[in-house]
Amino acid sequence: MTSEERSSMTIAEQENIAKSVEYEILKVEKLRALIFAIIIGSLAAIFSMASYLDVSAHNSLKNLPIVRLITGIALAGFSVFELFIWFTISRCLHTGKIIDVKWHYIIAFVEISFPTMLILISSYALHVYALFLPPVFVYFLVIALSGLRLNFSICIFTGAVAAIEYFTLAMYITNTTESPVDFHEMSLNFRNLTHLVKGLMLLAAGIITGIVTDKLKNGFLKSFQSISEKTHIMSMFGQHVSPAVMEKLLHQKNATEGEVQNVCVMFLDIRNFTTFSESRTPQEVVAYLNSLFNFMIDIVNRNEGIINKFLGDGFMAVFGAPFTNGFDARNAVNASKEIIQKLKEEIDAGNILPTTVGIGLHNGEAVTGNIGSIQRKEYTIIGDVVNLASRIESLNKQFNSQLLISEMVKEALGDDGNDAVSLGKVAVKGRAEPVEIFKLA
Repeated sequence: MTSEERSSMTIAEQENIAKSVEYEILKVEKLRALIFAIIIGSLAAIFSMASYLDVSAHNSLKNLPIVRLITGIALAGFSVFELFIWFTISRCLHTGKIIDVKWHYIIAFVEISFPTMLILISSYALHVYALFLPPVFVYFLVIALSGLRLNFSICIFTGAVAAIEYFTLAMYITNTTESPVDFHEMSLNFRNLTHLVKGLMLLAAGIITGIVTDKLKNGFLKSFQSISEKTHIMSMFGQHVSPAVMEKLLHQKNATEGEVQNVCVMFLDIRNFTTFSESRTPQEVVAYLNSLFNFMIDIVNRNEGIINKFLGDGFMAVFGAPFTNGFDARNAVNASKEIIQKLKEEIDAGNILPTTVGIGLHNGEAVTGNIGSIQRKEYTIIGDVVNLASRIESLNKQFNSQLLISEMVKEALGDDGNDAVSLGKVAVKGRAEPVEIFKLA
């Protein structure tokens, strides 16, 4: 894989992550629209009923009933608008489409303009008092909820529109509407400054919300990227390294020292492989090996083992490292017997060519961990247990057997090893003392 391919792949992954985040944002926005619709719809019903109540005969409040009626209609319209947003987002989530960013700005503009409209309507009955009603605080609510979009620009846009609309509306109301209190006695500069400060507070709220949401979004993206990178690593190397080893290396990537563990080592060799390879093309040899290794690897994994090394015409497997369930020798024997049985079934079914294997098992302590340099490391097993397991496997030729185990494995099996047949103490190459060997197949 070239560096350009890796770069392209990374860009594709980043795009997928961005789409995933956008999808989650849409789900939150869908919920937000539904909540808005329910709350505003309830307020619409309340205001519509309240419009028929005569709460005051004061001449200055004679327009209040009609104002409440219009407010109820406006609330109902806004509730319908939010329901339409909810429906549209639901369709997008169902079809997998992403809403164009310009519509987010349009929705934000409509929502932040809603309290402006309510204040304007109220001013026809309450005059400058309308600038102190709850709709003013709705600005801050809408700005805060805009943060759910996790878009810095939209938050700033919402705050800026709120600031401009409020200040403009405040200037209009204080300069054009009549008031039961002579607000004109106040200094013009003081009134303008007061509303300007409120507008700046709205703008500041948008900026702060944008900064916070931008931090949150970057945090989410980094988390997604971290998960994606880990998945990518597992995808690339999962076929080269046992999942158990990979999990251990990911959690202990800074470990520099090996650890001593009791393991059971399996060596498997395909008999007469050299003779077989002489009359076949490389492609045929690879296909033959894959037909064998496919089920052998699966059997080893199912029996709590890992394939540590491929040896061309065989492999070395380990039971008990990096993790153990306390039955390493039994797992190794079960895997060996299952491999031999499965091999016979595949040959009888005509799926593979007639093949014979030799398996050797030995149990003992070994050092497990990383070995190599900074540039290249390998998880490996080192110790006499490895050497002896290899020597025991080679004895299958001498005894015309398929599965041999050491006395250590026999002892670890307990009663499960009663079917093992002793071949006596056998001289093993490289060892001064003979080793008792047992035959299982």
